[in-house]
Amino acid sequence: MLTKFETKSNRVKGLSFHSKRPWILASLHSGVIQLWDYRMGTLIDRFDEHDGPVRGVHFHQSQPLFVSGGDDYKIKVWNYKLHRCLFTLLGHLDYIRTVQFHHENPWIVSASDDQTIRIWNWQSRTCISVLTGHNHYVMCALFHPKEDLVVSASLDQTVRVWDIGSLKKKTVSPADDILRLSQMNADFFGGVDAVVKYVLEGHDRGVNWASFHPTLPLIVSGADDRQVKIWRMNDAKAWEVDTLRGHMNNVSCVLFHSRQDIIVSNSEDKSIRVWDATKRTGLQTFRREHDRFWILGCHPEMNLLAAGHDSGMIVFKLERERPAFSVSGDSLYFVKDRFLRFYEYSSQKDTQILPIRRPGSNSLNQGPRTLSYSPTENAILICSDVDGGSYELYIIPKESITRGDTVQDAKRGVGGSAVFVARNRFAVLEKSTNQVLVKNLKNEIVKKSALPVAADAIFYAGNLLCRAEDRVYIFDLQQRLVLGDLQASFVRYVVWSSDMESVALLSKHSIIIADKKLVHRCTLHETIRVKSGSWDDNGVFIYTTLTHIKYCLPNGDSGIIKTLDTPVYITKIFGNTIFCLDRDGKNRPIAIDSTEYIFKLSLLKKRYDHVMSMIRNSELCGQAMISYLQQKGFPEVALHFVKDERTRFNLALESGNIQIAVASAKEIDEKDHWYRLGVEALRQGNSGIVEYAYQRTKNFERLSFLYLITGNLDKLSKMMKIAEVKNDVMGQFHNALYLGDVQERIKILVNAGHLPLAYATAKTHGLNDVVEDLAEKLQGNIPNLPSRSSSLLIPPTPVLCGGDWPLLRVMKGIFEGGLDNVGKGGNEEYEDAGDADWGEDLDIVDGENIQNGDISMALDDEGAPEEENEEGGWDLEDLELPA
Repeated sequence: MLTKFETKSNRVKGLSFHSKRPWILASLHSGVIQLWDYRMGTLIDRFDEHDGPVRGVHFHQSQPLFVSGGDDYKIKVWNYKLHRCLFTLLGHLDYIRTVQFHHENPWIVSASDDQTIRIWNWQSRTCISVLTGHNHYVMCALFHPKEDLVVSASLDQTVRVWDIGSLKKKTVSPADDILRLSQMNADFFGGVDAVVKYVLEGHDRGVNWASFHPTLPLIVSGADDRQVKIWRMNDAKAWEVDTLRGHMNNVSCVLFHSRQDIIVSNSEDKSIRVWDATKRTGLQTFRREHDRFWILGCHPEMNLLAAGHDSGMIVFKLERERPAFSVSGDSLYFVKDRFLRFYEYSSQKDTQILPIRRPGSNSLNQGPRTLSYSPTENAILICSDVDGGSYELYIIPKESITRGDTVQDAKRGVGGSAVFVARNRFAVLEKSTNQVLVKNLKNEIVKKSALPVAADAIFYAGNLLCRAEDRVYIFDLQQRLVLGDLQASFVRYVVWSSDMESVALLSKHSIIIADKKLVHRCTLHETIRVKSGSWDDNGVFIYTTLTHIKYCLPNGDSGIIKTLDTPVYITKIFGNTIFCLDRDGKNRPIAIDSTEYIFKLSLLKKRYDHVMSMIRNSELCGQAMISYLQQKGFPEVALHFVKDERTRFNLALESGNIQIAVASAKEIDEKDHWYRLGVEALRQGNSGIVEYAYQRTKNFERLSFLYLITGNLDKLSKMMKIAEVKNDVMGQFHNALYLGDVQERIKILVNAGHLPLAYATAKTHGLNDVVEDLAEKLQGNIPNLPSRSSSLLIPPTPVLCGGDWPLLRVMKGIFEGGLDNVGKGGNEEYEDAGDADWGEDLDIVDGENIQNGDISMALDDEGAPEEENEEGGWDLEDLELPA
């Protein structure tokens, strides 16, 4: 048994797989219904409207519905997308044991302890037939997967098969009176629409379960007499075929596997048993310590089973589905069914070579696990778990790739794993002694080497790569030395690059990339199981999970290439074609788009000519790619993928491209963006852009300070005049202070009513005429000022008057202007910020030609929004200025 998923919960009484999604429903004895994603191992939803245990549950085949039946006598139909119960069907008078949707008609069949089976139309929400005849609890009732039949099992020790063909004919009639009559007949006369076709008697005690074979006219049943019985039926009669004995307690559930010729049963003896349906013999038994098993579920399309027990449920497979294969140049050798096959990539020709398994040895999980090939000797080593681990050595005939039908007498031996290590030598791991036995093609031991660390598997690595409990190490068979080791969780597969310089170690949920000496490069973690992988010609590792084909770059960056419907196993990669084996052993070439990972690889390896070429010729886009480029320090490259102006603005600021930032800011035209542009321009020392940004946001205080530190006294005086017109007293005073204009400051203070301050200012600076005038106005309330020598407060002369500071050099970067004409905004030159004549290009408002009495710094020609002309804007035409 290969356990895929396990839950811990209250006792599970009902199970149902979803036909398309990786979901399973589990109904519990506590009254809760759980919806699980068995691939991710997560609980998706829970439904708890039933009172008491829920014994039956079933997914609809195509609608987003499921049905449940419980000990509260209620059948509930749920919509799992809406997360609620749609309606309740009432009619049963005792516990409901099973419920099931019909595969075509809008019907539900239910079995109950009230000794009846009911068929319901879930669209009209009515009971359309009541099947009576059992005289004890009906434990199970199921529709036939194709025919108009129902099978039921009861504690009255019988299995009954019911013909519901006439029910189908009546319910398709459009006449309402016929429907009503059908309903009345069903209720009062025991269901004349469904008649008993066979009564199967043979069990000595109550029968707990019966189910149809998916394709053959067979029925299997399990009962409290601890027996599993197989029944055959034809149009006239049904009879017992055989009895399977082995369970030690009541058989609670039994069914035919949907894809294999086997029967699976479980029991209160805490075991699951697998039987050969043709030979009617036991194949395998799985036991649990303390949990009785109650229910089985089989996936309708995949090789998956589920079993519910006292403390939860398990989802499992009976056999490994990964084909054993080995790649050599243009050839693939693999095992399918009982044959070794050869596949040629160039011609895509698949040929059967020779039988590798004796007929009749199809016991579970005894299939090939690994395959190793020696091209020079045309020899194949096939390892399996038979006898606790064994190998078979085949020499492919020289005429080789012809249809082989003769069973070759293979050389066999016991060993944990076996692999070719030289042209005509192979190594076998002997676990009991922790030795590696080197053998020749005659299966004779030529050398023995004790391993320094206990190993449970060996792989080819030029030398030997040995897997220990929590690590792998490379062992040199000649020198008997460990050449390198690496800590790794249980490694399942080892994939070498073609030049043997890199290796990928695949575990269940992780991939470790290392070099040939096992020096760690990167580790990748996956939530869904990793299935296979191969290296492409560029040194990128391509791998598959249950649901995706993905890539892993040498630095550990990964991404999705393609979504898969069914799992596949990569064998080889040629350019943009991935060759895979599916679970049926069929070779499938899959075309992929490698643009994304080749682009990232080129960035990683600094192949910037490739990057520029790909940007010009490819449709690379998406938020993930932009985020990746930002994260890796290439915002200037991301800039050329982006059409959204806000994102372009952010990327332009991040990459220091002030020119594109200005263009985007004009498009967005929001105060916050102009402010951020001003901050970045100030950091770069570009005073022209700073001035422009402050003008667009009408940030008078910052503009005044900018003019002060750049020594532009003419524009500073205009700022003072603007403050006067706007009646901004503090702004006017600050500008006068910046200009060193004492008389203007006194005038401002007088106009503001601060006569003592105006007097103090005039007195301090020795303006005696003004002092006398102010003294009169103060009328004796003259402030006492200390006598001291003073001088005018004049702002210092700036180091650089006008123009820009020495600019922060914005590097052209690795692409040397190669991206100038790529993407939106490609007509702008991508130059050093210092080379741009910002004053001309951006039409910065120059105050030199503006008279103090004619302030018209409105940026109408720049397309400023009309709301900017409201109070507080630059457009002051309506205001009369003083002479």
